[in-house]
Amino acid sequence: MPFLSNSFYRPIIGCTVAIFSAFTLSACQPEKQQQTITLQGETMGTTYTVKYLSDGQDKLPPPAEIQKRIDDTLKEVNRQMSTYQTDSEISQFNQLRTVNQAMPISQDFAYVTGEALRLNKLTHGALDVTVGPLVNLWGFGPQKEITHEPTAQEIQHASEMVGTEKLKLSKDGQQPTLAKTHPEVYLDLSSIAKGFGVDKTAAELEKLNIGNYLVEIGGELHGKGHNAQGNPWRIGIEQPNIVQGGATQITIPLDNKSLATSGDYRIFHVDKSGRRLSHIINPKTKQPISHNLASISVVAENATLADGLSTGLFVLGETEALKLAEQENLAVFLIIRTPQGGYHTEMSSAFKKLLN
Repeated sequence: MPFLSNSFYRPIIGCTVAIFSAFTLSACQPEKQQQTITLQGETMGTTYTVKYLSDGQDKLPPPAEIQKRIDDTLKEVNRQMSTYQTDSEISQFNQLRTVNQAMPISQDFAYVTGEALRLNKLTHGALDVTVGPLVNLWGFGPQKEITHEPTAQEIQHASEMVGTEKLKLSKDGQQPTLAKTHPEVYLDLSSIAKGFGVDKTAAELEKLNIGNYLVEIGGELHGKGHNAQGNPWRIGIEQPNIVQGGATQITIPLDNKSLATSGDYRIFHVDKSGRRLSHIINPKTKQPISHNLASISVVAENATLADGLSTGLFVLGETEALKLAEQENLAVFLIIRTPQGGYHTEMSSAFKKLLN
């Protein structure tokens, strides 16, 4: 995934995911003992919103204390995995130029990297957390603007730094380590780290015995339990539209489930010939992706998994993504462009079961 001038970058599908019972209905609180508390803040170059039900018996810490715990948790994720904090673990690894030198890393950093490598295999290489040099080359990195389309030689040079096989993760023993086999390998976990931030925030709420909550960071969500009306948190997936306010396609409940969405209809370049260039690079072709998939939403047991899968499946395109979803029993919802300029939708068998 690309990395822009934020501590993390992830395309925020602003008009793709809407929270219904969770955000709009929870303002109504028929029972005083079941109040909805809303906490909001900034993290990872975007915003977060946490909603939870109070216990009605003052057994929970004050909201300000809970928010501090959440902020501290997310700051730690940034300290480990933000490419825009020069002293973060991932930045130290990226600055390392010695090959095959095992750098000690935290358990969380090792877990997220391990999940990214596992999902790389599951998606047949589509999710590649080393693709940053190619993203930069095509003008979607920190420098953004490019003066010409990359040449074959430039693409070849950047490609030499890309490939998850150039990462060597070891989780044997108590201290995990990470090494690289090319001095300029650049690791970027932005395609999965926001989901991990959601999971860590949810875990913090669980430590407080909060059982009814919804966590959202930059469009990635995890819900558990119910809202103040006793109904499941329901999420609406909307049709992408250049004009804000696309029509809602479908709503699903989130009870101990996570939802993540990837799309490219908001961030792209148009080259001099009028060709639309997606900000998402296919690691196999070394080119911006070229297919009709506008967005894909994934429901999974945790947000780390949903986040990584949504990126990898989006790179694959509508046909291969749906095929893999059926093979692996993944719950996915696809919004696909039509030649007429509209959209149509597809969903996997596992996603259909969520609607019953």
